[in-house]
Amino acid sequence: MELNIKGRNITLPDRFREHVESKSERFQQLGDKVEAIEVKVTKDTSGSGRQGIRVEITVDGRGPVVRAEARNDDKFAAFDEAYAKLMEQLRRARDRRKIHRGGHQRPVAVHEATGSLPVVPSDAGPAFASEQELAAAEDEVFDDEFVLSDTPSPVEIRRKRFPAHEITVDEAVDQMELVGHDFFLFVDKDTQEPSAVYRRKGWEYGVISLSADGASGEEKVAYQADATAS
Repeated sequence: MELNIKGRNITLPDRFREHVESKSERFQQLGDKVEAIEVKVTKDTSGSGRQGIRVEITVDGRGPVVRAEARNDDKFAAFDEAYAKLMEQLRRARDRRKIHRGGHQRPVAVHEATGSLPVVPSDAGPAFASEQELAAAEDEVFDDEFVLSDTPSPVEIRRKRFPAHEITVDEAVDQMELVGHDFFLFVDKDTQEPSAVYRRKGWEYGVISLSADGASGEEKVAYQADATAS
């Protein structure tokens, strides 16, 4: 298993790296189900002065990528919050697959299958009330039965289809704001790639695109405000 710890606009001391390594060691219990873990620490240089450190944890393995992030003024606290969210996401995924496993009962609806599970929003605080609860979740996740895979879960999934909108990123942001949604699907007019723009915190937005050539990458896209706006 490969562990990458990166700092952007911030120097990461050895004590922080050791803390991350100690938490990541438990992923080795999943064997070749986890291939790489990336921990990215970014310091906000905008001068806002609050929650200026963001920690993103990304786990690559068999099946879909698992990712969690958190913000805090302290990098240790931000990492611990992101790690707790990651554990909760893995536990929820595990619980969905345990429902009626091996049986032939009818698939249950999403609200039935997950209604009793806690929801962890992206801007929430710690996912667990105590270290004991987090430790219990770790014990549940890191055992021989858990598989990081895209095996279908026994829940009902509804599909909706809409006409493709070939527009720019700026126009997609405007459309999203006008309809009052947290995301908007479109075809990027500049790249011809299927994309989704989504709302982050404040006036920050993100764009996810599917590349035709299979390449991956990350870049900043400047939002061009209307010049006639006051």
